[in-house]
Amino acid sequence: MKRKLLFLALLMSAFLLSGCLYPGDKEERKKIPGEDQILSVQQAVEKFREEEGGILPIKNQEAETDMYMKYPIDFKRLVPKYLSDIPANAFENGGYYQYVIIDPEKNPTVKVFDLRIAETIRDIKIRLAAKKYPPYKDRLAKDVFTLDYKKLGYDKEPKVTSPFTMRELSLVITGDGSICVDYLPDLEKILAEKKGLSLKPGQDIRYVLTLDSPFVPAYSLPYTVDENGRPVFKE
Repeated sequence: MKRKLLFLALLMSAFLLSGCLYPGDKEERKKIPGEDQILSVQQAVEKFREEEGGILPIKNQEAETDMYMKYPIDFKRLVPKYLSDIPANAFENGGYYQYVIIDPEKNPTVKVFDLRIAETIRDIKIRLAAKKYPPYKDRLAKDVFTLDYKKLGYDKEPKVTSPFTMRELSLVITGDGSICVDYLPDLEKILAEKKGLSLKPGQDIRYVLTLDSPFVPAYSLPYTVDENGRPVFKE
């Protein structure tokens, strides 16, 4: 009898401990990558690059993939030699964030983006697939439009949270059916704060969003400035 009670007590203890630990693990996977995590991955990438003659530990992507999502880090090539473990919040470890490299030729830099944005985009695409034609609403630029979300069955417009300003951002659709996040409000805010930047019409200005942030503008379209220095969609 005593053995049974001891076994049950141990079993209950293990259950309680696992119950306490699991939420913590889950929260780790949600956490925004901190400066230490980004730095450790950056150092691992640099060591790998140095030892491999300039090669970067990245996964192959399609040629047309946007430059801010084109170079996802291949952690299998970093762990355990250059990095003790994959970050808990990385997609490869069940987390919400994809670690990527930007400026791979001149200055390979580790950044991240939130994959939960893709869930919102995926839902819109599923609803669009049921329509013969996309329910375009307003024309924002030459090939950029808003959608009539009521015709897609939404009670309210779906939005995503900006990693740069924490404000809610809208999504837009291009003529070929691509769904993208509209970072124009973020660019307007940041350019208003950063007066010293020298930007020219025709230049892709999305890099401005990455200057003081661990994030990249994922699922975005190119932006530039007009003759008055205001951010606009790049045609």
